[in-house]
Amino acid sequence: MTDSDLWIRRFQPGPPSGPRLVCFPYAGGAASYFHPLATSLQQNAGVLAVQYPGRQERRSEETLRDLHTLADRVAAALSPYRDRPLVFFGHSMGAVVAHEVALRLTDDGEGPVELFASGRRAPSRHHDDKVRLLDDDGLVRELKSLAGTAPALLDDEEILQMVLPSIRGDYWAVETYRHRPGTMLSCPVTVLTGDRDTRVSLDDARAWREHTTGRFALETFSGGHFFINDHTEAIAGLLRRRLSELAPRPSAAHAVRPDR
Repeated sequence: MTDSDLWIRRFQPGPPSGPRLVCFPYAGGAASYFHPLATSLQQNAGVLAVQYPGRQERRSEETLRDLHTLADRVAAALSPYRDRPLVFFGHSMGAVVAHEVALRLTDDGEGPVELFASGRRAPSRHHDDKVRLLDDDGLVRELKSLAGTAPALLDDEEILQMVLPSIRGDYWAVETYRHRPGTMLSCPVTVLTGDRDTRVSLDDARAWREHTTGRFALETFSGGHFFINDHTEAIAGLLRRRLSELAPRPSAAHAVRPDR
């Protein structure tokens, strides 16, 4: 298994020469979370998802508690996939990881053509919520309040013992993360936020504008922190429109002419 195979899951091959969508999970999340989105977009792009260490088939590995190190590893793992345009989509912690990976790929020559940052305040807006310091019961209460995990899973003691270390490690990474001033993207950034997300104010969401010299857009959806669970098709439509713009156009020589 190569380093890329370890870090990157390929859900859909997509069109032979089309763009690739790279999805970045939230804290405690796994690549499989994006399978429904990948299925919806299979005609538009090759869909990849990042698999962080410490979960599912990587559960025996230590979670990386430094987000900059995490971004370094993901950026390296994406090297084989840079032959096509990349679009990044990250939710919550995944939005910050996607941003940092985008900076690294841009510095290395060519970054993503667009970043979709969902459910996360701008990297420059730091609030230390100290969730990482809660005991196990406090961490479970936090997860239940976000309503992103099935309650039955959070009530299963055996499952909790398997997943809490990686969740805590992810919170450690994102809560101790500090944006490095002076770094900026040039690609468009589209921010998605829930109108009842208590973790991300509209002002914090709009502050993503400060992180790119490219086009900026803000899309607001009804719901809390995991609004994306209720708006999968609407978000897929948003991504589909952008991915269609990036799809190669048939040359004039191969264009189909209407019958006369």
